[in-house]
Amino acid sequence: MPAPSIRATPQASRLLFPALADFYARGRVASYVLVRLAFGSTIMTHGLPKLTGSAHGSMADPMAGSVRLIENVLGLPFAPQLALFVALLETFGGLAVAIGFATRLFAPMLAIQMAAICVALGPTYPWIDRGIEYPIILGVVALLIAMHGAVAWSVDTGLGREL
Repeated sequence: MPAPSIRATPQASRLLFPALADFYARGRVASYVLVRLAFGSTIMTHGLPKLTGSAHGSMADPMAGSVRLIENVLGLPFAPQLALFVALLETFGGLAVAIGFATRLFAPMLAIQMAAICVALGPTYPWIDRGIEYPIILGVVALLIAMHGAVAWSVDTGLGREL
């Protein structure tokens, strides 16, 4: 089965500058891979500080902040265990997506996590100042990656298999 690719639909609009068609065609897959790398790397930067106990942004202890959010805002049981799961998902799931390994497994999990963050923080965070626009766009990108898979320049492609 050939690797999936991002292609225009047969009803695609005509280009205003047709000479750019080759440029766009060559850049389509490369730009998607760049999105996958950037997304995975960004997610990783949120998991690593939780696992290493290092400060992240305005949070002196991001793992404790995650536990408080899960316990006090979401009201879920097993907050320390769930926070550890989130930290592992962000760190290793983010790395996996970045390198294109099991993207169709990890990307939907990350999309669900971003949706949960939006639900949890939406009522208390305004749109702009520490708002939910960041998890919204990350969730949409995770959904895009889940639908397209690793595509190219990835471990999944090298293995010739994906979910």
